[in-house]
Amino acid sequence: MASNPAAPGGLCADVAVVILNWNGQQFLRQFLPAVLAHSDGARIIVADNASTDDSVAILGQEFPTVEIIRNPNNLGFCDGYNRALQQVEAKYYMLLNSDVEVTPGWLLPLRELLETRPEVAACQPKIRQYSTETTQRELFEYAGAGGGYLDRLGYPFCRGRLFDTLEKDLGQYDDPRPVAWATGACMLVRAASWHQMGGLESTFFAHMEEIDLCWRLWNVGQQVWYHGGSTVFHVGGGTLHKSNPRKTYLNFRNGLALVYKNVAEAELTDVLLIRLMLDWVAALRFLLQGNTGDFKAILRAHRDFYKQRAYWKQKRQENPQKQLTHQRPGVYQGSLVWAYFGQGIRAFSQLSPKDFGTTLHAPNTATSQSSSLTNSPFH
Repeated sequence: MASNPAAPGGLCADVAVVILNWNGQQFLRQFLPAVLAHSDGARIIVADNASTDDSVAILGQEFPTVEIIRNPNNLGFCDGYNRALQQVEAKYYMLLNSDVEVTPGWLLPLRELLETRPEVAACQPKIRQYSTETTQRELFEYAGAGGGYLDRLGYPFCRGRLFDTLEKDLGQYDDPRPVAWATGACMLVRAASWHQMGGLESTFFAHMEEIDLCWRLWNVGQQVWYHGGSTVFHVGGGTLHKSNPRKTYLNFRNGLALVYKNVAEAELTDVLLIRLMLDWVAALRFLLQGNTGDFKAILRAHRDFYKQRAYWKQKRQENPQKQLTHQRPGVYQGSLVWAYFGQGIRAFSQLSPKDFGTTLHAPNTATSQSSSLTNSPFH
């Protein structure tokens, strides 16, 4: 029977680690013991999305020190967290996927970053690939890697991951730095900032919701960082595999909504029209490959985006403050699609530093693990 060895009042006692679970009993048994052992006194909470497996029973029997919040049904990633965190009082929230293996000392550097830099609202650790094979564990993981970036069209990528190409972690991305977005697989966020922004965009359900939250934070002048002094390992695709047409649908619908909600007025029309064109290119590519499931998923994504345009317009107007592309750190001023498919660029380091917008720098002392740190067509 597992228990939390960290004494109450530990170094991270003001952190609530909240794990959203849906039918993840295998992951809970596999990864929860390390969370309990290595979280320096943080509260450990599992928010269960009405699982139909034995998750809740296992928590009660094998992990009695873990707090449980039971959502009435499967609310998805966004509202699952939104509802749960309405019930949690803490200075900091750690959103942690159930399929993440944490390491000793993983949480403290992230908390210290927020403690010492009040302008930072959220941050993430280094995300490497979970595997039983040593060589695979040396690779960055798809969802977060060495920090989240965007290109000028709003396409997400990471230090250590361009599209499906993963780099080996050689310490090249250990430096703490501002990024465009922090992964929702392992994100530490100030509770005050979370509630100020209204949490995650509920209509997204899942996928790109953390990018939207971080973009909104940047738009109101709050920062998002990556800290390479903390490392976790992520299974990825534990709930919805990337080959699932449902995931394709959510990525394309939410990708359009992400751009429409957050891009500055002066840039919106051009960005949105190019995104729509590239979506059609992707759809035709799927069709030519015989992948009708993903082809139809993109068609549904566009249909539903247009059907919901009044809602997205309202959400855009609720947050009128928008930064231009060059004003936000972590934004590549070119097209990642062209860089990857047209120029053959396969590593983040091959992208020219001069092609990035505003750059904020961490102090040199922040490198150690314990360091202180409307022209829119819809208008």
